[in-house]
Amino acid sequence: MPTTRKVISLKQWLPLLILLVGLVLFYFSGWSSYLSFDALKEHRQILLAWTDANYFLAALLFMVVYTLSIAVSIPGATFLTLAGGFLFGIVWGAIFVVISATLGATIIFLAVRTALAQWVARKAGGWVNKMRRGFQENAFQYLLVLRFVPLFPFWVVNIVPGLLGVRVSTYVIATFVGIIPGSIVYVMLGNGLGYFFDQNQTPNLGIIFEPRILLPLIALGVLSVLPLLYRKLKRKS
Repeated sequence: MPTTRKVISLKQWLPLLILLVGLVLFYFSGWSSYLSFDALKEHRQILLAWTDANYFLAALLFMVVYTLSIAVSIPGATFLTLAGGFLFGIVWGAIFVVISATLGATIIFLAVRTALAQWVARKAGGWVNKMRRGFQENAFQYLLVLRFVPLFPFWVVNIVPGLLGVRVSTYVIATFVGIIPGSIVYVMLGNGLGYFFDQNQTPNLGIIFEPRILLPLIALGVLSVLPLLYRKLKRKS
């Protein structure tokens, strides 16, 4: 029986351990130097020419790299989103980014959920369990708000729902829908990287926090929780 439990425990932890090893390898391999505007600027003509000549392969490689970077929680999602707009244009760049980000987020979500969700449920106190039940009951609305409004880092919002036992289908749909507005903003910014490179400038990565961008995202977040507020008011009445 103890041996069986150890095997089960290893299977539960293996996906998360693989992702953690991938994160460590990324930092010690020096690959982070390639996720920079200097590297993109230096190789932009080669990348653009190769993308035009091998469009489908380039799109596939981009999506694989993006998915793995999100799954491993590498802090390069914003740069890759800009690169997607630069290489593939606004429409296809946004499509590739949203699909890849959703896949990567789902991988880390499932790994955390498999390894830690049961342990958290057993160890959690009363208030944590109450929060878990509340989050699970209204997970879709909460996740939409967290995806629409950049209150927390992307990787945090990928991990916490896995600890709280959110349903996979709810997580995937809310993530896919919720990241569309912000992804489009950065893809559009990336589509104009050529201008910044020609002017020896760096794009404003904090554009998402400017009022003209942030206020509409907050409005989307408010709209997403209106059904939740309505249900609560209806219960009280």
